[in-house]
Amino acid sequence: MVKLDKIYTRGGDNGETSLGDGSRILKYDVRVEAYGTVDEINAHLGVARLYCEGEIDAMIGRIQNDLFDLGADLCRPMLDKNNKDLRIVQSQIDRLEDEIDSINGELSPLTSFILPGGSSCAAHLHVARTVTRRAERITVKLANKNPKNTRINKLATIYLNRLSDHLFVLSRKVNNNGRTDVLWVPGKNR
Repeated sequence: MVKLDKIYTRGGDNGETSLGDGSRILKYDVRVEAYGTVDEINAHLGVARLYCEGEIDAMIGRIQNDLFDLGADLCRPMLDKNNKDLRIVQSQIDRLEDEIDSINGELSPLTSFILPGGSSCAAHLHVARTVTRRAERITVKLANKNPKNTRINKLATIYLNRLSDHLFVLSRKVNNNGRTDVLWVPGKNR
């Protein structure tokens, strides 16, 4: 269990922060960008939950918890395979895939690209989806750096990839199973 007695430590006043393993890095390091962007996704999902209810709200709550796991995963360099640190695991990805398949089976077929919007819940889910894609790009950048301390759990990137798909189908579900999606009309305003 995490216990925070003091919120400020002054440890970051000079532009550095501590990773989960205690090592210090600059606050603009790509690793900090990765887990910071994951935190941003979580905040957007918190706003989305204000407009969602029932099973959708519960689903987003599970994802928010996973995102804290993902942040914990990304803030600790993966130094060996026997590592006991908190990491994203395959069952979390499997759950997303099962939910995607279940939700997608209820949706109207796509006939065009979808503009972000529709209901308030869907609009916020679309924002979270686009931030998830950014987090994925940053995490891939981190994974492709050369130094040993940039190694990451490959499932972290896979989780982000599935999450963006999940948020896309979830946004369609809350738009009356896709019936009230806002569709792109190519060249409409020429």
